Amino acid sequence: MNKIIRHEINEDWALAGLVEAGGFVFVSYCVGNIGQPIEAQINGAFDDLSKRLGSIGLTLESVVKVDALFRDIWNIPLMEKVIKQRFHGQYPARKSIQTEFAHRGGDSGMLFQLDAIACR
Repeated sequence: MNKIIRHEINEDWALAGLVEAGGFVFVSYCVGNIGQPIEAQINGAFDDLSKRLGSIGLTLESVVKVDALFRDIWNIPLMEKVIKQRFHGQYPARKSIQTEFAHRGGDSGMLFQLDAIACR
């Protein structure tokens, strides 16, 4: 069995922010620029993902799957614009869903979050 390595342990939330297992890296809860317009939050989430992958020697090029969570699913085209700018045709598989976020920012707070799977 391959070794499982957990990073970014958060005892309060009972989660690991990054988990390496079987040659894959699972990254949860990427957010950024909360309270700003949706496009800034999408860019902030991808900035967060990039930084966190960088902490273990990976880049966005290693991302094979993204789960995108929107407060308003009709903002998918803005995310697609950002993905085109950042992935240069090497796109990950993707799922997008709409959800209500339980965040202290309320309706004007968190508008976007992503989780990702990267390959080592």
